[in-house]
Amino acid sequence: MTRQEKKATENISDNEVIARVLAGEKDLYAVIVRRYNQRLYRVAMSIINDDAEAEDIMQVAYINAYENLGKFEFRSGFSTWLTRILINESLLRQKKRKQYSAINETMPEMNSYQTYSPGTPTPLSHMLNRELKNVLEEAILQLPDKYRTIFIMREIENMNVAETRECLGLSEVNVKVRLNRAKALLRNSLSHYYRKEELIHFHLLRCDKVTGFVMKHIEKIQLSRQAK
Repeated sequence: MTRQEKKATENISDNEVIARVLAGEKDLYAVIVRRYNQRLYRVAMSIINDDAEAEDIMQVAYINAYENLGKFEFRSGFSTWLTRILINESLLRQKKRKQYSAINETMPEMNSYQTYSPGTPTPLSHMLNRELKNVLEEAILQLPDKYRTIFIMREIENMNVAETRECLGLSEVNVKVRLNRAKALLRNSLSHYYRKEELIHFHLLRCDKVTGFVMKHIEKIQLSRQAK
């Protein structure tokens, strides 16, 4: 997709994009991938806390969503539907990881994944020193799972209560209670020193990589369907 084509599709709604993809404009699915890479990365990280696996989960979620587009009924927002697919995949990976850990707990090097390091440089480094950035990201990533996910979805991704509730299958009260608890667990002083859009950031080059991977896989799916 050219730069002009990308610009022309920026303001198209999710539902219109999906309708056109279902009508045959398969290349438009790249709009969805680029639009939600940041959100899916942050939500996956909030659950799995592993950089390399979070990226893999994103790719699986996009491909699963594409293969099931015909089941999307346009009742809830597409972003909610897509996020739920990602959360389900993340929770499945988390469960498998725990099972694997239990079986191999005597093996100190059992985990071959590339663990996410809060010290990885991000744009936040331009405004804050590295030590403070590390403290901020580590504080968020060290929250208990159920609080970390809520905090990232609500406070960093700006997802509203209704969408967060639907994605996680929680009541509105639980969403609010967990968010308040997450905030309480973070040091009050931290709230004055971070810019949420720069924390746990999914950079442009990685966005291009994921988009390219997903679209190549979709092309293979189409060729396979045409061959039948």
